[in-house]
Amino acid sequence: MNQKMFCYQCEQTAGCTGCAGACGVCGKDAQVAALQDQLTGALIGLARASDGHTTTESTHRAMLEGLFTTITNVCFDAQAVQRQIDAVHAEKAKLLPGCSGCASPCSHNDDYNMEKLWQEPDADVKSLKSLLLFGLRGMAAYAYHARALGYSDAEVDGFFYRGMFAIGEDVGTEELLPLVMETGRVNLKCMELLDRANTETYGTPQPTTVPLTIEKGPFIVVSGHDLYDLYALLEQTKGKGINIYTHGEMLPAHAYPKLKAYPHLKGNFGTAWQNQQKEFANIPAPVLFTTNCLMPPKESYAGRVFTTEVVAYPGMVHIGEERDFTPVIEKALELGGYPEEHPMTGINGGTQVTTGYGHGTILSVADQVVAAVRSGAIRHFYLVGGCDGARPGRNAYTEFVRNTPQDTVILTLACGKYRFNDLDLGEIGGLPRLMDMGQCNDAYGAIKVATALAEAFGCGVNDLPLTLVLSWYEQKAVCILLSLLYLGIQNIHLGPTLPAFVSPNVLKLLAEKFHLTFCGEEELRHWDQAACKIGK
Repeated sequence: MNQKMFCYQCEQTAGCTGCAGACGVCGKDAQVAALQDQLTGALIGLARASDGHTTTESTHRAMLEGLFTTITNVCFDAQAVQRQIDAVHAEKAKLLPGCSGCASPCSHNDDYNMEKLWQEPDADVKSLKSLLLFGLRGMAAYAYHARALGYSDAEVDGFFYRGMFAIGEDVGTEELLPLVMETGRVNLKCMELLDRANTETYGTPQPTTVPLTIEKGPFIVVSGHDLYDLYALLEQTKGKGINIYTHGEMLPAHAYPKLKAYPHLKGNFGTAWQNQQKEFANIPAPVLFTTNCLMPPKESYAGRVFTTEVVAYPGMVHIGEERDFTPVIEKALELGGYPEEHPMTGINGGTQVTTGYGHGTILSVADQVVAAVRSGAIRHFYLVGGCDGARPGRNAYTEFVRNTPQDTVILTLACGKYRFNDLDLGEIGGLPRLMDMGQCNDAYGAIKVATALAEAFGCGVNDLPLTLVLSWYEQKAVCILLSLLYLGIQNIHLGPTLPAFVSPNVLKLLAEKFHLTFCGEEELRHWDQAACKIGK
């Protein structure tokens, strides 16, 4: 039986309208898409069942893992998704022991049929519910990582149930819009929680230069956000003659003192996540995926891919909750690595990148930054960040950064930086012009810096000489944008294309209230000649 999917949760869906065939642009097939919809409906059922009942740690875990599983480029394995569905149903049965096996179930506790949302006739209701759902999925990733380090928050946990419950209800835009905005507030709290979890566990990030060359000998490439997985692997590879290289979202790990203290954490492998199918081809080493940004592995390296946590792909070896990385270690020793030093470069030919310019570092030299602004040495700040993607045209961000004036500073966050983070832009008053603040989960740091600078200058954040240029891709971009809007930050330039789930009326509302503007490829290339126009 041929199945057809519907998915429009990321910015790069087919035709910018949604993936509706047998397979999505990300590689997710229709069976997995249908199961992920079923999982989402089960999570709404769990939220319904939680109303008036006491949730537990296992309930929270089922909610977070279920939402995280449905993020783009996380799980491609139908059996893994089915296990998540079963786990959610088991938690629901604990909350409602008298309802299991009921011949006439109460509809209020039923799982939700996602077809009802996808076929919602009111475009604005569908758009706001989608914003809420996708924002919750992104926030779940942050809450999941914090929880892995033993950090949680009751309000954050509770909001997942409240938000998912609303998605299943017959509510209008008047009820949905405030809840969407509140998602931004709660996500800000969640990002602060993750920031505290990371820094209290691994130390305050320090500016660090990271080589891109791979040394000879056995090595393992680690991708994703989960610092605890990296820490466990570093512990298990001590003294084994195996070097560890980060990939993609794991790059900021080099800046944390407790992690950088391991001498076999050597450098960063490759460039942006969407280049993995080319860069991983035939490498003599295993690759461990700890969170999202997994792409369907090519035959040239599929036998060397390992997954853990909620990441899964059919046929790949999965490392369970015990985090015993023995199969990964054995594979690294078997393959042996490169016989000689293997030079690699960034997209622009650079041989090294820097990271670690988090809020702790930047605020430690706040007086120096303020003085440079007041003297005119620094005229403007650009925060150029967000998700990267494979669609052509995103190299416009590289050109934009390359062409910024010498008296400006570029702050960057998330995977979009791989378009330009190997550029040498020089310094201003001893400070590098390009400062990598980390990944999307470090966006809280950028907010802290902006708030501190506003206080130093005695003005609002919107009055700072600061321009936000954000690239869109997936669900974590949704919750970060909602946090920025909750804070009242205006004049955000968003692009290069907009996701299909933002309806014209919702887009108009955001544009009018927050002066949110759309910057496509051409606007970025001709920044000085053209103003960004919403919906252009």
